[in-house]
Amino acid sequence: MSSAPPSPHRTPAPAPTPTGRAAPRLPLTGVLRLGRPSDIWFKPALSVVVSVAPPNLTLLALGRLDLAMYTMAGSLCALYAHNRPYAARARVLAWVVAGMLGGLGLSLVAASLTTDAAVLVTVGALMAAAQKALCDATRLGPPGNVVLTFISSASLFVPQTLGQVPGHLALAAGAGIWAWLVGMAPGLLRPHGPERRATAQALNAAAAYAATGGDGEGHARTRAAAAAAVQAAWQTLLACGARTETRRALERLVVRAEVALAAPADTDPDRLRTWARLLCGRGPVPAVDETAAATDELLGVAAESAAPHRPWWSRLGPLAPIALRTALGCALAGYASLALGIGRPYWALVTAAALYQANLALTWNRSVQRVVGNLVGVLVFAVIAPLAHTSGVALVLCCLALNFGAEALIGRNYWLGTICVTPMALLITEFARQQATGELITERAVDTVVGALVGFAAAVAVTNRRAGDRIEDALSAVERARERAARLLAEERPEPAALETARRALAAALVELRATADAASGEWWQRALPQERVVRTEQAAHRTLAATIRRLGLHTPATSTDGTTEGPRP
Repeated sequence: MSSAPPSPHRTPAPAPTPTGRAAPRLPLTGVLRLGRPSDIWFKPALSVVVSVAPPNLTLLALGRLDLAMYTMAGSLCALYAHNRPYAARARVLAWVVAGMLGGLGLSLVAASLTTDAAVLVTVGALMAAAQKALCDATRLGPPGNVVLTFISSASLFVPQTLGQVPGHLALAAGAGIWAWLVGMAPGLLRPHGPERRATAQALNAAAAYAATGGDGEGHARTRAAAAAAVQAAWQTLLACGARTETRRALERLVVRAEVALAAPADTDPDRLRTWARLLCGRGPVPAVDETAAATDELLGVAAESAAPHRPWWSRLGPLAPIALRTALGCALAGYASLALGIGRPYWALVTAAALYQANLALTWNRSVQRVVGNLVGVLVFAVIAPLAHTSGVALVLCCLALNFGAEALIGRNYWLGTICVTPMALLITEFARQQATGELITERAVDTVVGALVGFAAAVAVTNRRAGDRIEDALSAVERARERAARLLAEERPEPAALETARRALAAALVELRATADAASGEWWQRALPQERVVRTEQAAHRTLAATIRRLGLHTPATSTDGTTEGPRP
């Protein structure tokens, strides 16, 4: 199920002590705190209902609800890519459906060839690690690998023969095609919706930073969040395909958000918020002043669009520790469940797979959220099970309601969404036959606790000492990008396209540095991190970014109290 990932941006931590090792901390306060829902929470919620309902109701009418698990595999693909522009969404959803079918096919073949539970758990753990690495490397976004792992792991323990596999895959493929159509359908009514939302989010984040004046309380954290939102907006616009006039207008608005980052004290936050509010409506894109500089500012965007991009597989190397954690934790959780005599070890396996986040601190948070949500969820199942057992129609309708509830709530906090996910998963197991409610509740509760404990223990055991090395790489990338921008600033008449491209590269490197530093700061048992150098590098890079904004003519330098203007400082 999808979830809004926690923001990786926080106020930079103070310089570490010379001991070089961070003390383990297991915070509980704030882990269950509710946040604001996503702006588009209703889109995945409605999409999954529309995607799941027709296949399940058709199977119900045919008296073959026992096959619903296979159609669910394809239908759940509708949860993905709601933040992507439609040109990119079409590709991403196609790959998600292909990945779902690949994992399902491998699981069904394995289930056909062996009934040895330990072997099946091993296969499931390896698949979970591969799914985690691929989803993180491609930055697939929520719900990431969890849904894929849930389907593939559950399928390992469904009695199967090789002759049945093609038919079951065909059912999943048909539902996957329907999910693709559901995901693409909103583009017929609002073809620029995703990029308009991304631009609005960048403007609102920039407005929040401008409201601090650049030096108010929490300004560093707010600036980092705004920089991430601006970078996300650029990535969305660059993935749109053809640069239409509407998208050019959106690009100009994103540049205005960048200007706010460079000169917050001279920016009117209300104006940015007004633009954002208009973008969220159905009217035309707000127009900004059309000047020669406004034309030049897009030259770098065109250059970046034409430039080769870093392939996703180049990001697999740094993900090796996370993949190893996933494989080890899922395998051990499944084996522990088998040792306890529970007949559904995939529940423990999936619980472990759902825990692993960018670092150990976030993994701990997710562990607490998962346990609390699942335990409350089994109580919800106990309440609704009598209603669901009254008829096949009631069973399907209960699953649809829980699907909607999961997507509506999970953006507030992961544990809140899993209150609906857990009973839904339990009801899915009853598509084939009704089972004893008490037995399901007991086994699910035990598997949740086992999976969380064993999975987190594996995360502690597999250290990620390379996180510090990646900070050094990110620092070097920022320094190189800053030096390039500074060299262009030193020229008497730098080429606008080159300067704009350098500015964009520096902004992207800064966002990557902050995300890398925050991820590394949440890892345990590693040497001291260069926090002071990170802060100094960020400050220098932000000054250079401000200088490029002014040099491009996108912002008039503020007038000082003595009537002079402040020139840019690279």
